[in-house]
Amino acid sequence: MLSFNLTEPEKVGVQKKLLSKAIEFAIRNESKMDRDIGAALEQGHFEEPWPIGKTIGPVKNRKAGSGVILRKGKLINTWGDVEFVDMTFSISKSYLSLCMGIAVNDGIIPDIHAPIRNIVKDGGFDTEQNKNITWAHMLQLTSEWEGTLWEKPDWIDHYRDVIGNSVHSDKRGSKRNLQLPGTYWEYNDVRVNRLSLALMLAFGRPLPEVLKERIMDPIGASKTWEWHGYYNSWLDINGKRVQSVSGGAHWGGGLWISSLDHARVGQLMLNKGWWDGREIIPKKWVDECLTPCPLSPVYGYLWWLNDAKNGMFPDAPSSAFYAMGVGTQIIYIDPKNELVIVARWIEKDKMPNFVKMVLASIKN
Repeated sequence: MLSFNLTEPEKVGVQKKLLSKAIEFAIRNESKMDRDIGAALEQGHFEEPWPIGKTIGPVKNRKAGSGVILRKGKLINTWGDVEFVDMTFSISKSYLSLCMGIAVNDGIIPDIHAPIRNIVKDGGFDTEQNKNITWAHMLQLTSEWEGTLWEKPDWIDHYRDVIGNSVHSDKRGSKRNLQLPGTYWEYNDVRVNRLSLALMLAFGRPLPEVLKERIMDPIGASKTWEWHGYYNSWLDINGKRVQSVSGGAHWGGGLWISSLDHARVGQLMLNKGWWDGREIIPKKWVDECLTPCPLSPVYGYLWWLNDAKNGMFPDAPSSAFYAMGVGTQIIYIDPKNELVIVARWIEKDKMPNFVKMVLASIKN
């Protein structure tokens, strides 16, 4: 399963010359984001006022773009330094979703549609606004959770536009009237971090341990990846000092990982959670992750969906889905074409054309 020995593209129905053109396009259109990530954040990449938008977690410089392409479980091409451990920003959210699948399968969270406060008793879900928030609300970004976590208030991401269709993007970071949980979709990193903390408390152990033992080690990932939180996101659990990790690198931290390891996770999702004849993540959970949110058909449980009308990739099948982070970085998974693409540091408006070019190289 997923040998790191390169296979000739033609052996799995891909035209090598066309694939090479797609990769050349990716390299030519490297992200304009400063390779000094710390500087990019301090210079206002997320357009937040200082000091409320200050970085509170570790950062590292990035390299040039890199990527991995798999077809039918075979590695057919790479570019850049695919073993470099790079910040991955909001792709971290999709890994958080995988950890949630483990919690559901183990019975730690028996019902994702039940209020989180039934399990998590830290006070974060006790208010009138928060008491009815469920795990599913958090996963679909419809929770409307209200509060401040790790010095960041929920309103810092009010009116945030990540899919290019907001009519209120000029109000970004200003307070709005909150709605009932489950009635309003908003891409909000503070709330995802609140989900990460709640999930860690439900497990009673650090999420990187869960990810390593239950997912990354079983699929043969490297030992090089790291998952960070913030300098102020440490707390005691059962007498042990542990860090709550972040669902992105909006303020630093997040999952740092190589493109090759991303590719393994992409193949795991393409396999509906199976690896070498063993179920790593329940197929049922993978299917639930890919069920569209009624309020935002381009989103599932912390995974982006290629909705036919509003998806990021109009030339790709509507069954395709992806994890995406700032940069732009993606793990694109295409069941119809048996294809996994990891692409990092490409200008966002060029990413759809890059995927289109890769798809054009497929013969059968």
